[in-house]
Amino acid sequence: MLNSWWLPTIISAIGLGIYDVCKKHAVKDNSVMPALFFATACGTAFFLLFSAITGDISAVLNCNTPHFLLILLKSVIVSSSWICVYYAMREMPISLASPIRSTSPLWTMIGGITIFREIPTLWQGVGMAAILAGYMIFTMLGKKEGFPWKSKGMQLIILGTLLGAASALYDKFLLNTLNLDRQMLQLYFSIDLVLILGIAWGIRRLFGHHHPFVWKWSIPATGILLIIADYAYFYAVSQPEAAISMISLVRRCSCVVSFFIGAWIFKDKNLKSKSWALLLLIAGAALLALAK
Repeated sequence: MLNSWWLPTIISAIGLGIYDVCKKHAVKDNSVMPALFFATACGTAFFLLFSAITGDISAVLNCNTPHFLLILLKSVIVSSSWICVYYAMREMPISLASPIRSTSPLWTMIGGITIFREIPTLWQGVGMAAILAGYMIFTMLGKKEGFPWKSKGMQLIILGTLLGAASALYDKFLLNTLNLDRQMLQLYFSIDLVLILGIAWGIRRLFGHHHPFVWKWSIPATGILLIIADYAYFYAVSQPEAAISMISLVRRCSCVVSFFIGAWIFKDKNLKSKSWALLLLIAGAALLALAK
């Protein structure tokens, strides 16, 4: 019998894959900060409307000061990760950027080993090695496509990935150790993100950083898809038997969705070579998910 977190994690992965494609469309040849701000604002408005319709609005608004500050810290981590990833994805092909992002569960597992003393089994170690090998192949392909290790785009996508892994470990702490209400967490997390990204956008404008902004249908779609994906993800993490390393692995298989849809839409290069690296990531993720 499947664990209670399995199905919502699969739903989250599918939503996240389509979200990545919409995000790439939203920032392509566009100003990143306003696209990021409006996408998040649309997603937050959608979540507030959803909570009002379902009658949960009073419960999700109930947040004390200590919990608010803990959620604010998560928002700072995630917004920093997003800014890095959005700027990287504006410059890089999605079939390269998205699979590198998919290595986040590897770093989450490393965090689990060092922080929570989760020692991997032999087959889990093999899975970790397969993911690392796939990651290295994507790095080499990045250099071949003009995105070497020292390039700004590659450094930003790696930094954003590491921050994303830190956020996943923090989620486990908030939802499973402190037992925060998952819907309350998602609402205040979303509101905080709107405020943080709005301030960041204002600072950039203040210092004269202007890039043409064009409104696209993918901007609200990006925000709404993320809300749906996160709703399913927070539900999965809140389950008593939830394993954050396994949830992160299954969720980041969203790269399979974004790889094929994104490669078809954006006409990325070297797809055959990237497919082999992607297979390594999938095989490694499968081993980590199934190994005992």
